[in-house]
Amino acid sequence: MKTLTPIIIAFILAFSFCTESQAQIKNPFKKAQREAEKKANKEIDKGIEKAMSPEEEEQAKQEQQQNQQQEQQGAEENDQSTGSESKPLELNWAGYDFVPGDEVFFEDNLEGEENGEFPSRWDIYSGNVENAQLGGENVIMFREYSYIMPFLENPEKPYLPEVFTLEFDCYYNKGESYHNYTVLFYDKLNQNSPNISELSVYINKASMGTFEGKYPSSGMNQKEEGWRHIAVSFNIRSLKVYIDDARVINIPNLKVKPTGISIKGEYNQYREKYSYIKNIRLAKGGVKLYDRMLEDGKIVATGIRFDVGKATLKPESMGIINTIAEMMNEHPELNFSIEGHTDSDGDPDANQKLSEARANTVMNKLISMGISADRLSIKGVGESNPIGPNNTAEGKANNRRVEFVKI
Repeated sequence: MKTLTPIIIAFILAFSFCTESQAQIKNPFKKAQREAEKKANKEIDKGIEKAMSPEEEEQAKQEQQQNQQQEQQGAEENDQSTGSESKPLELNWAGYDFVPGDEVFFEDNLEGEENGEFPSRWDIYSGNVENAQLGGENVIMFREYSYIMPFLENPEKPYLPEVFTLEFDCYYNKGESYHNYTVLFYDKLNQNSPNISELSVYINKASMGTFEGKYPSSGMNQKEEGWRHIAVSFNIRSLKVYIDDARVINIPNLKVKPTGISIKGEYNQYREKYSYIKNIRLAKGGVKLYDRMLEDGKIVATGIRFDVGKATLKPESMGIINTIAEMMNEHPELNFSIEGHTDSDGDPDANQKLSEARANTVMNKLISMGISADRLSIKGVGESNPIGPNNTAEGKANNRRVEFVKI
């Protein structure tokens, strides 16, 4: 055994030396191969560069830039298309049950207002208010804590009927959870207080006296900033308040009759943040739609609204449309001709086409909600059948309507 040990040790050392030598031999071959590949690639790149003249290089560069611009433009168009398809707000207001009054008696969409001047359709109790533009739209800007009220004839007398609705859009600034708008149900400048608690509307809640309601956390429209659509419905003694698509307050007995309207906006002097409102509307009447149809043979809906000059449905229109769909489901014998009407602004032929397109939009919306297409038809009337004067904001608002005529 002693004589074998040196032999075994020598054999192991020799084997290790051979293995290491083989590895050293293989590695230089791999390294040489990599160097050859790099050299070949460089030669190819040089060949391409030599093959292209300076003019060709410039042309190739321009083509590359054009391709990049086209790709970017296509991506932007795709984003816009996807965005418009993913947020048709009216589709999300499936449970909205606010129905505006039949007849508009105060309307201010701020059309024709001069930037920097006081709003022509309003009066003021205190503060500083003027017309402005926000995001390209005309708005009323509260430059201080200010109360404003509609400028109406005989404001000293109660001008709110027993049944009325109030609607307006208001803007909330980011990061100001206590930012709110206040609605008084009397004219603070001209009328005595009827002892009604103030309605305060925050971005995701509203409160009135001991009543408070929050926008549902499961709602589609929880916000930190931006526009809200506020709607108030009063019917003899009950009052309901809506923020966008959700009802947040329901008071069965207000006990006091509202007499007028005042709206207060806030101003954050430390952050220089203003308050803004737009699209203010007061309407009277609130007869149930089915009763209107039985009495008149049709339903006149001034609360179905569209973007200016377009057939794009506004989300607050869904209160009436939801009610019509529910009515038709409950009464399968009902069939309607949906007839669109416009005011007289613009070209008569364009208004005729616009009224047809708007009627078609409403019909398609009802069909998408499960109403059979053979129960509906459309008709465009244009500006040919006004029910109010076209020289007042209120008259125009009443002329811009959709009628559901029983057939």
